[in-house]
Amino acid sequence: MIILVLVFITAFAVVLYATPALIKVAVLKRLIDMPSEDRKIHKRAIPTIGGIIIYASTLFSFSLWFNIDDLHEYDIIYESVKEFKILVATSIVLFFVGVKDDIIGTSPVKKLFANILVGLILVLMGDIRITGLHGVFMVDFIPQWGSIFLSLFTYIVVVNAMNLIDGVDGLAAGVGLIASCVFGTWFIFANEYTLASLSFALGGSLMGFLIFNFSPAKIFMGDSGSLIIGMFLCVLSIKMIEYPAARIDNFWIHISNPVLAVAALIYPLTDTLRIFIIRAAKGQSPFAADRNHLHHRLLDCGFSHRKTVIIIYAFSIITVGVSLLSYFIGPTLSLFTVVACAGLFILGINYKYNQAIKQSRLAE
Repeated sequence: MIILVLVFITAFAVVLYATPALIKVAVLKRLIDMPSEDRKIHKRAIPTIGGIIIYASTLFSFSLWFNIDDLHEYDIIYESVKEFKILVATSIVLFFVGVKDDIIGTSPVKKLFANILVGLILVLMGDIRITGLHGVFMVDFIPQWGSIFLSLFTYIVVVNAMNLIDGVDGLAAGVGLIASCVFGTWFIFANEYTLASLSFALGGSLMGFLIFNFSPAKIFMGDSGSLIIGMFLCVLSIKMIEYPAARIDNFWIHISNPVLAVAALIYPLTDTLRIFIIRAAKGQSPFAADRNHLHHRLLDCGFSHRKTVIIIYAFSIITVGVSLLSYFIGPTLSLFTVVACAGLFILGINYKYNQAIKQSRLAE
């Protein structure tokens, strides 16, 4: 437990100390985002390479406190080292793709190709994949080909979902912080301290980054941050879903892992599914940028950046709490309950948005 505290504090301190210098360098080198498009909601030039410090501090803290001496069984040692190598290798690829996009731009097709490549390495070489739904829809195991396809699809969806919600000050960082803390807490009760360390290394980095990214933001994380956050959270969610039941605490063994994973990532998944449906209905590319996201709707309702992200934070936390109902009502029904929460959230925002539009028209 002390190690986990050190992991969190180390990552937090590195971001807190290094970010002001990174902001100065970004301004001097003109690595900034100008408010040149109508969909952009910031009114001044802001550095966009905050993902550099998020990635560096997470990897530094996790590597520094990665204690192989605590692993006593050869199989566990081998598996941990293998996963560590795969995580470092794939995250480096994704990180540089993000940095390139932040500095000179990258086409959606090239980013998708990089995501597929990284996903295939994680699934095929790292064997980080979903092998079953663990009781959801009465499905326990799925064939290997289905497992590979589902895992790759899950990875691409989660990574792009985190990338798409990075549109309001403090949103992606805060949602990522909540999810990483949920995963970290779960891994503590499962006595899986290596993955808990990764969770809290990411959590500490995001907590430190929020100090500079919360409204009014002094720096954006950019794709170099959102892609890395999405990758780490996807890996953590899959590892949680696939964790051996024999090692899980008596309480958590009755909580559906897939449902908890969905609840921890509920906002990016909900917003991405909704936005893709809207774009498909309009005949647009699913990767086309617009202002139809739920957080944009909340802003259009008159909420400030701070109130918008706090509403979404609260929604995420409440939904995680709702997912714990799987202890009493079973995995399938609890998943429907989580989905119902997301549906009510969308309906509530749409109702508020329509009311704001009507009032605006009456005022005219």
